[in-house]
Amino acid sequence: MELLVRIKNIVVFLLSGFFLVFGVLLLTSSFQLANPLEFVMTLFAASFIILFCIAGILYAVFRFFPGNPAPEEDHADKE
Repeated sequence: MELLVRIKNIVVFLLSGFFLVFGVLLLTSSFQLANPLEFVMTLFAASFIILFCIAGILYAVFRFFPGNPAPEEDHADKE
């Protein structure tokens, strides 16, 4: 079961990386458009793609390298 989770996280990471490159290329190519409406729609679509890709990459990274939880301390006075 652990192997399937790792494979899933690798697939999410790779697909997010691929679409991140696609989103950046789409973002840069949107500046070549002549129609202002097409420019704005392509710019927002590329930004949305990049946002989801960064979230997917962060998801995979945090699943691969989980942080150690801080030790719980008792904040009550012990007098």
